[in-house]
Amino acid sequence: MNRIAKWPARLVVILALLWGCTQRTMAGPPAKAWLENWQKQNQTWRALHLIGPQPQRLPLTKRLITEVLAPMGINVLILEVDYGFQYTSHPELECRGLDKDQARELTDLCHQHGIRLIPLFNCLGHQSWSANTAALLKKHPEFDETPHVPQDNKGIYCREWCPSHPDVNQIVFNLLDELIGAFDADALHVGMDEVFLIGDEKCPRCKGKDVGELFAKVVNELHQHLVREKDVEMLMWGDRLLDAAVFPYGKWEASQTGSHRAIDRIAKDVIVCDWHYGRRDDYPSVRFFQQKGFRVLPSTWNNPEGAVALIRNARKDATERMLGALFTGWSAGGNGEYLFAGLTGQEEVGGEKITGKRLETGKQIAATLRAGIKELTAAPKN
Repeated sequence: MNRIAKWPARLVVILALLWGCTQRTMAGPPAKAWLENWQKQNQTWRALHLIGPQPQRLPLTKRLITEVLAPMGINVLILEVDYGFQYTSHPELECRGLDKDQARELTDLCHQHGIRLIPLFNCLGHQSWSANTAALLKKHPEFDETPHVPQDNKGIYCREWCPSHPDVNQIVFNLLDELIGAFDADALHVGMDEVFLIGDEKCPRCKGKDVGELFAKVVNELHQHLVREKDVEMLMWGDRLLDAAVFPYGKWEASQTGSHRAIDRIAKDVIVCDWHYGRRDDYPSVRFFQQKGFRVLPSTWNNPEGAVALIRNARKDATERMLGALFTGWSAGGNGEYLFAGLTGQEEVGGEKITGKRLETGKQIAATLRAGIKELTAAPKN
């Protein structure tokens, strides 16, 4: 009798829980709702890229976001994390940097100020810098495309992982999943720029294979995992998709290896960040990517005249696939401290005196950002 008497109360609780679940399902996850609202309010991307945030200086990054970037109208922050995160899925990599709580703090702060935070992890290329090899190839040298290259990396730009190795994706995808979870990310930038060693003749797995096919293989595998399985947008740099024999950019902003042949073999919902830093009369690649069906985000750096020329040219023949502009923060300081100094005129930032070349670089990037945003928001010029 007593057990029967308890059922009505239990039933009420169960029904209440079911109702709550139903309402949450109908409304969608909070992150998805935030993104949908952001997309409605931001027809034009005003994006900033920063590289290498240090956890001990995170308060400075937060100040940059709240005191400078948000008031300027920046609505996207692409944060290049790479191996600067405390990954738990592969402790053998011994990565140090941000933890998941700090990552979520940054996302929450950005969202509070209407900024979409997108983490960046360099895939395939940029697996070393100067004499220092990054964590993946340092701990898993079996993934190296060019293991015959001396350990000090002399004679190459950056190491790359082998696109044909059967085991590399298992580790990489785990790392990407951690970033998506920690940052509550709805998009991820996979890098893929300045890849020069792909298809190396000494690699037993890649030798003799079409470089375009190899490059497309990596892009498509990342797309399958990120877009189709994880339901996040995917961004990448565009230089390796351009034929240097066709586009007047040279080997850095376009490809001389054959990787450009991948462009007709990859998914068209990838967002291509088409970077060019110098001033030109024309930037035909911006139109080219749109004609190929890609959304494109023209990207600039530290040259105000170049930024204005790129954005003006991009807007002139823009379709709905031209998203806005990305201002890269190379040499802006890991937490944006040099940029902060350049934008605010405060030469003492976070207890550090910003002087000399670092201050000059910060001022150049700041001037580029101001000029670019002004051009992006101005009435289009014929």
